[in-house]
Amino acid sequence: MKTEELISRFKSIYGESQEEIKLYFGPGRVNLIGEHTDYNNGYVFPCALSFGTYLAVRKTGEPFLEFHSEGFQYSMKIPIQNSYKKSGSEWVNYPMGIIETYRQKGSITGGLQFFYSGNIPSAAGLSSSASIEMVTAFALKNLYNWDYNILDIINISKKAENEFIGLNCGIMDMFSIGQGKKNHAIFLNCKTLDFQLVPANIPGYRLVITNTSKKRGLGDSKYNERVEECQKGVEYLSKELKINGLGDIDLPTFTKYQYLIRNTTILKRARHIITENTRVLEAVKSLKNNDFFNFGQLMIQSHNSLRDDYEVTGSELDSLVEISLQQKGVLGARMTGAGFGGCTVAFVKEENLEEFLVQVSEKYIEKTGLKAEFYLPEIGDGVKKLK
Repeated sequence: MKTEELISRFKSIYGESQEEIKLYFGPGRVNLIGEHTDYNNGYVFPCALSFGTYLAVRKTGEPFLEFHSEGFQYSMKIPIQNSYKKSGSEWVNYPMGIIETYRQKGSITGGLQFFYSGNIPSAAGLSSSASIEMVTAFALKNLYNWDYNILDIINISKKAENEFIGLNCGIMDMFSIGQGKKNHAIFLNCKTLDFQLVPANIPGYRLVITNTSKKRGLGDSKYNERVEECQKGVEYLSKELKINGLGDIDLPTFTKYQYLIRNTTILKRARHIITENTRVLEAVKSLKNNDFFNFGQLMIQSHNSLRDDYEVTGSELDSLVEISLQQKGVLGARMTGAGFGGCTVAFVKEENLEEFLVQVSEKYIEKTGLKAEFYLPEIGDGVKKLK
């Protein structure tokens, strides 16, 4: 989006003022492999995308916070208060959560006008909510010259999601949006926050994200239930091992001590996390060694584990992955994000891309009655100021 267009839309809502309009961008993200491992002290391998959330914001002398979005009809104007609480399920809870989290840290805002515009499909598993949170947190830090670095902003956004929104997510979404770099994926240790930027462009292949068109809201899903199940797995294993998360142990250790987990469901959840960690390590090694075939196979194994052991896929995601893998030139495909709907991610040969889009679209609607939506983003940079 051109900055002039964003400013024009802002002024059509809020009018003219002598105060400068500042512009920011927060990308969406896709996780290439390493699902549900972030809240288990595990490894993930996400990247920022070239589409995301644009924010125009302006200070005012009025004691109000005003929120408008191009993508959602709901808007809000509220008085500045000593504290803020979540209200309903509207999108404005995400920026409000950021403002409340800053307030708790002693950083106070004055009157502000916000206008959000973006091209991330909501409830698709591409971090539209984290994109809103991160671009808001980054903008406020920049607007008021607060002394926070990018890791502080990442943690503020995670705190807002966990405590204000009430979703027990890990740090992956915020971290990838904050630390993204063009043409690179982020190999992140979610326990230590050590990370490496790894070139992620596979020669001759396009990154294809496909939306199942099945909407899902994480607050209404079994996401928090999976978090609790993993915690129970830690409790079982802690009878013999000193661990804080499932990601603290490797596959040989798990194989040795898995007998401690007496509950079949909990055992399956733990097995996914620990084998997924192993897959991330191998996937990063494969990319570095240009072993793209093995990388694709690991994507497929990841999806199978999410389907069978973690049980977060569903018929739409499974159908889409199955249909995608039947097409020519597909290196690998898997669900991405929390699951329960949302998107798949695949690497497809450029010469087969057009046929892939046609065939997957036709076969998916035949099988599910739903129309798939396709996105062909580039791997982009992290959150930034535009103007």
